[in-house]
Amino acid sequence: MNTEPKFELGGLFLTPGALNLLDPEDVPNSLNRHRCGDWGDCDEEDAKANDLALVEGTRVFSVYHDRRDQKFWIITEADRSMTTVILPEEY
Repeated sequence: MNTEPKFELGGLFLTPGALNLLDPEDVPNSLNRHRCGDWGDCDEEDAKANDLALVEGTRVFSVYHDRRDQKFWIITEADRSMTTVILPEEY
């Protein structure tokens, strides 16, 4: 995995569900993976869209699971002003 950040995260936000359900040790690691271009468990189409987003400056979307297998998403806005950690059911 590349360890060089590919974009800025902006302000960091966790939704109430993410704050309450995710293992707090897994969030920083996943945020680092996200900003370094490791899209986690995204499907191929979303991974390609993310690679293009780095060039075109559009939204970046990654999928991860914490150590208890809780699925969560990390979304960075197109203008890179903020990144949100959110559970799929909160979207």
